[in-house]
Amino acid sequence: MTATRLMHTVGTRAMEWLWAHRDGFRLEPDVDPEVGFLERFKPVGELAMICKVLFREGVAGSRQADLARRLLDHAWQETLDGGRMLLLGQRTEPISPIPFEVYLAFKELGYSQPEVERAAVLNHRLESWVSFEVAPTRRLGLSAFQRRFGLTPRPPEPEAFAATWLARTPEPWTVEGHIAYDVTHAVFHLTDWGERPDGLPPRVADYLATWLPVWIDDWLDLRRWDLLGELLVVDACLPEPTLDQRAWEGFAAAQQPDGAMPAVHEMPEGDPDEVFDVVYHPTLVAAYASVLATSRSLTELAHTPS
Repeated sequence: MTATRLMHTVGTRAMEWLWAHRDGFRLEPDVDPEVGFLERFKPVGELAMICKVLFREGVAGSRQADLARRLLDHAWQETLDGGRMLLLGQRTEPISPIPFEVYLAFKELGYSQPEVERAAVLNHRLESWVSFEVAPTRRLGLSAFQRRFGLTPRPPEPEAFAATWLARTPEPWTVEGHIAYDVTHAVFHLTDWGERPDGLPPRVADYLATWLPVWIDDWLDLRRWDLLGELLVVDACLPEPTLDQRAWEGFAAAQQPDGAMPAVHEMPEGDPDEVFDVVYHPTLVAAYASVLATSRSLTELAHTPS
């Protein structure tokens, strides 16, 4: 199997699993307030973002694209009740940015809920918006989301990025799991989820070009599939991706026959809802990595002299 076909197949299988388990994208309106009603919105927002990338890159097959659209319709109509659950979430936790984050990807895909938009514009004016305490990488993401929505980022993205670990390009051997996830998301926000590789400052792009292959090797050997998938996405976001074949072969081998991707080592067992909660994210990441890497691989092939 060629490297490009291997990458593409990972995404096709992942989308099949996500469609088969679409009811796992569920909300829990009656959850204990101490747990947080909005926590279950995160998978829905991630699903919308990955589907947006799939449509943008234009390398999905007709079956994959059809499942992505059906998944989005299901999430919007059934899970979010046409956006009304986002309104409920906003009223439950008025200053939380989560409903805004989830809504943005749907808005960019043509879905609409005007009351959520009005709430986003209002909240953006509040000092509580910029005072709301979040990790630096999350703050960078919120600034990027504001720009994409058409609002003036508060704070500006360069200022938000300057506070992140990646902006300082520290000693690469100090990277551990939490730092690595922050690195991946900083890259996602700087490049608009792989759309603009030139969004990476040259100094940062050079740092990643040097050290990302080492990190990929490490997490491949550790069989940390969720994080490995995100690092493979980062590779595809670079101006000159490596599309490391050994890493992709290991990643593809970890994927289950039904398309599920375990987070770490092997697939978990137990209650289906609990298994979904562990597996949905690495499977979404597999779809994301697949579409970006396939797109970059096809671009390279197109520019290779025959």
